[in-house]
Amino acid sequence: MGGKQDQDEEAYGKPAKYDPSFRGPIRNRSCTDIICCVLFFVFILGYIAVGILAWVYGDPKQVLYPRNSTGAYCGIGENKEKPYLLYFNIFSCVLNTNIIAIAQNGLTCPTPQVCVSSCPKAPWTVESRQFSQTVEQVFYAADRKFCLPGVPGNMQVLQSLQQELCPSFLLPSTPALGRCFPWTNSTVPELPGISNTSISQSISGLLDSLSARDISVKIFEDFAQSWYWILVALGVALVLSLLFILLLRLVAGPLVFVLIIGVLSVLAYGIYHCWEEYRLLRDKGASISQLGFTTNLSAYRNVQETWLAALIILAVLEGVLLLMLIFLRQRICIAIALLKEASRAVGYMMSTMFYPLVTFALLLVCIAYWAIIALFLATSGQPQYVFWAPNSGLPGCEKVPMNTSCDPMEQVNSSCPGLMCVFQGYQSTGLAQRSLFNLQIYAVLGLFWTINWVLALGQCVLAGAFASFYWAFHKPRDIPAFPLGSAFLRTLRYHTGSLAFGALILTLVQIARVILEYIDHKLRGAQNPLTRCILCCFKCCLWCLEKFIKFLNRNAYIMIAIYGKNFCVSAKNAFMLLMRNIVRVVVLDKVTDLLLFFGKLLVVGGVGVLSFFFFTGRIPRLGENFENPQLNYYWLPIMVCILGAYLIASGFFSVFGMCVDTLFLCFLEDLERNDGSADRPYYMSKSLLKILGKKNKGTPGDKKRKK
Repeated sequence: MGGKQDQDEEAYGKPAKYDPSFRGPIRNRSCTDIICCVLFFVFILGYIAVGILAWVYGDPKQVLYPRNSTGAYCGIGENKEKPYLLYFNIFSCVLNTNIIAIAQNGLTCPTPQVCVSSCPKAPWTVESRQFSQTVEQVFYAADRKFCLPGVPGNMQVLQSLQQELCPSFLLPSTPALGRCFPWTNSTVPELPGISNTSISQSISGLLDSLSARDISVKIFEDFAQSWYWILVALGVALVLSLLFILLLRLVAGPLVFVLIIGVLSVLAYGIYHCWEEYRLLRDKGASISQLGFTTNLSAYRNVQETWLAALIILAVLEGVLLLMLIFLRQRICIAIALLKEASRAVGYMMSTMFYPLVTFALLLVCIAYWAIIALFLATSGQPQYVFWAPNSGLPGCEKVPMNTSCDPMEQVNSSCPGLMCVFQGYQSTGLAQRSLFNLQIYAVLGLFWTINWVLALGQCVLAGAFASFYWAFHKPRDIPAFPLGSAFLRTLRYHTGSLAFGALILTLVQIARVILEYIDHKLRGAQNPLTRCILCCFKCCLWCLEKFIKFLNRNAYIMIAIYGKNFCVSAKNAFMLLMRNIVRVVVLDKVTDLLLFFGKLLVVGGVGVLSFFFFTGRIPRLGENFENPQLNYYWLPIMVCILGAYLIASGFFSVFGMCVDTLFLCFLEDLERNDGSADRPYYMSKSLLKILGKKNKGTPGDKKRKK
């Protein structure tokens, strides 16, 4: 048995040897993975160049502001007082194309469009007796300023309608996305091919999704009245998260055993319930032989074999958990002791709990920069206008060059009825436009790489801080003065390349997953069952690979923070160390997951329940200063509080999880390096020494320890 154990240890590398000069995170270190560091900086320079190209050629006003028929923007410049766009005949959008195509083309329609200061409030139609009157009498004098710019007031109304310079009808409209959309219950004028039914079926979905001004106003009012209480709820979540972590040093043991007993109790109740159902159906004689095969899965609830199978499965799980609890009790105690030690470490270095704010700020910068680049790239190019007519086969349209470029600022003089110069799209010529797809791919790669690098930076910095806690023999006297700041500067100075290397590997896997998801989405309608099975297997494999790389990177960054070696060596040493202690790894991982899940449930559930009772007015006698605000949608601040509490708890518990992982690796290294003698004392806490049955000999604390 001893020889087999030695062979297994040899397969996963030799245990770490004693090094008398090692006293925690090494200070005298050199830069690692320099090639990858240079590659990362070159890539960042290219990322900045892409941003400059997007800034030069892009124009986000094309998305933020609508254009009228002349190409001028509404809401800025000469149209600053006219922020809304009015379609003369919005139904032509429905008659000539589909709603999806309209949305993809920027909500452009083959009808004249004009910038207006406000949308029409009442229905109106030009009467036949008004054809001989002037535009001044019918439109301007009646405060209907909906004609195209420059239409003279002495022009006859009939002539203005024939040239489509003024609208022939108006509908009560609501502004949405800077455009006037008619109400769904408005009276539709008598036009060919248009009826109330067809319009309701064609654009009701678009109007329902875009006419959200009233809802947005109510939401804004709710936030204005409840923002203070939302901040109070988030403060409660912060305090609960911090208290939960700090109190783990006192209640970690009882809490873990209570959770384990709770899981065993749930399984025991499941066994009892399955037995009662099985006994009842057995007495009735309900068997699967009577039911036969059916696609109605709920029918299997009424046969005894279903409950018997569930009973067996739950009994096996109960037995396995009981056996694990009996034979792995020492390792569970070690995991509990490490959780208590992690709580102590966080208590000594409270600044680490707020480091997620730095990570969040850096992630916000990365995402915002990519979003700006994507917006500018999507709007690169100048708008193109072409001639268009509703019916090119009418007399007078034969000689008109349809779909050829035109100038929307020039008057269209032609005998072709309805001929207009309409917006077609954005030109695809130019440096940025020809390489638009490649630039977008580069930007997406930059987004993934920078995000993963920022996350890697946070993990390595926290690992360096918590490692300095573990390797301080006399705590807290030997802990460095500024462990978090020192770890941050040390990581940036020496290990930017290593972090970029690990982030690049993870990025390539994530990009592969995105490409596979895109292929699956495109082939979803045409694929056969075999193709679906193959794609599902590939997606599952890539998901598992991503999880493994995240796990390996996380432990590699811990080793980098401690020893200052390159990424590959650190990843190998971390993997070998964990494989030599695989049972301890599994036990600690599951105990930590169980405890942190309960912590998140406690924080999020507590804040959610408290918010529900407060905002719904179910907490009586709070006093005038603590009355719940009157809200339109009481669920809105509740959901914001729950989401905010989850993000706060996740941020705090991610730091705690990194602390546990770091201390665990240090604990394993401590066991392999030291033996408890006066020259090689253990650095672990007294509770861990007691659990392992070990102790330090002599008085090593009296020796002078040089860092």
